[in-house]
Amino acid sequence: MEELFNRIIKEVKNNRKVALVIVVSKLGSAPREPGAKMLVFEDGTTFGTIGGGSFERQVVSEALKAIREEKPRKIKYVFRRDHIPKDAVPTGLECGGELEVFIDVISPTPRIIIVGAGHIGKPLADLANLMNFRVTIIDDNSEIASKERFPYAEEIIVDELAKGLLKANVTPNDFVAIVYGGLEEDYEVFKQAILAKPRYVGLLGSKRKVTLFKKRLLEEGLKLDDYKGRVYAPIGLDIGAKTPEEIAVSIMAEITSVIRGAKNVKHLSII
Repeated sequence: MEELFNRIIKEVKNNRKVALVIVVSKLGSAPREPGAKMLVFEDGTTFGTIGGGSFERQVVSEALKAIREEKPRKIKYVFRRDHIPKDAVPTGLECGGELEVFIDVISPTPRIIIVGAGHIGKPLADLANLMNFRVTIIDDNSEIASKERFPYAEEIIVDELAKGLLKANVTPNDFVAIVYGGLEEDYEVFKQAILAKPRYVGLLGSKRKVTLFKKRLLEEGLKLDDYKGRVYAPIGLDIGAKTPEEIAVSIMAEITSVIRGAKNVKHLSII
């Protein structure tokens, strides 16, 4: 049990989600007793067991769905070939009984990587911190990318932007907001961010700038369909934002809509 919880802590610290599967009830003959636990990791590997075989593979498949959707679920499995309740999933096995499992999703605190510590980066970081995001700041100017301006930042990286993003060790659960405002600098870090495949990449800029960047990416051989649903440019929901603070609100609103799976939200995407 101690090792199981240590594995959960390790995954969360490494910014990865994990599903905790618990047998919560048993009726008749079935592989494991209530309280049996198993972890399912994002890559499909497991720790512990709730019975093994084809039944466990079914549960792993459901756990991976739960991780992707970030939604827990309770499922009843039946170990016989007849008298299958409408609310149950048949396993094709012949133990005779039933098991109910609860699949919980344990997610790390979301991290936003803000590229650009200037006029928009500062209120964006302030708002993200207020919303309980872990904040990483990347900029090439140590005067504005400082602990004094961002006392809550988990990490402040001062370097060329693309190199700084590499140092940040982007994961599939991260949110990257590029609000630096340059041209070549933005392009290089934007390309690097897309290739890293975080959950969200947002780019500050005009539609003309976005169109130019898209053309360059295609000319360099990037298959943009491989990154569908991850790239948002121009960044932020269209709320008519003008000031840096309003733009920060629009960006965090967009990120929130991605996290919550909000419907009928119009995103501006290059893909």
